Amino acid sequence: MRRLCVIGDPVAHSLSPAIQQAALRAAGIEGTYEAVRIQAGGLHERWAELRADFTGCNVTTPLKEEAAALCDRLDGVARAAGAANTLSFGDDAVVGWNTDGEGAAFALAQACGAPEARGLRVAVLGTGPAARAAVLGLAAHGACTLVWGRRSAGVDALAALDASVRPWSYEPVDGVLSTLPPGAVLPADLAEALRRSPVIVDANYGERADLGERLGRAVRDGLGMLIGQAAASFRLWFGVEPDVATMARAVNFRLRARPA
Repeated sequence: MRRLCVIGDPVAHSLSPAIQQAALRAAGIEGTYEAVRIQAGGLHERWAELRADFTGCNVTTPLKEEAAALCDRLDGVARAAGAANTLSFGDDAVVGWNTDGEGAAFALAQACGAPEARGLRVAVLGTGPAARAAVLGLAAHGACTLVWGRRSAGVDALAALDASVRPWSYEPVDGVLSTLPPGAVLPADLAEALRRSPVIVDANYGERADLGERLGRAVRDGLGMLIGQAAASFRLWFGVEPDVATMARAVNFRLRARPA
């Protein structure tokens, strides 16, 4: 029996258990997946417990950077982003990956109506761990990636991750991915550029996805990104292709079942 979980704070709202349990059933793998709340700064003291109780886990806000620091080995994206969202607990080592970039490429291709992210011109808002992983993932998938952030130093750091990445000066793009937190203040020139953009994906979902309301326009939430990164995690844990359509149906069912 494989026992998996998602860790972070908050996690009560997380759709990851529904997504991964559906994937386990579809693949015929005996296992469980649950949500475990761990507050910022508390991962180190729970590390031994997690290793003893689980074979792997997903990591969400605010623990991705703490998780990366505690891993014995990291993949290239997690190392460059300084953040891990997928862990495998082995007998001798904990291995960490970052699949947020895979999720970003999946979500933006889907939102833009493209078969893949290759060739898309995409702007990423934010310079934190999620933005770093998204930039790396999009660049790896052949997208032309532009970056916006409040601090020029943060933008320069992201642009240094790959030769194809550069700052966004509000020129036309195929789509925008926002990794900004809910309620983030938008400068007037950025807000105007976003209103002109053909497609926007907010990495937040549920009640936290407030960007569309504040812009007064349609914005896709982060469910596509969540499903894409979850599918990538599943491949890493089990070495098989998950049923992505089943994962998406599980999300829709869970959302319909939630009280209004």
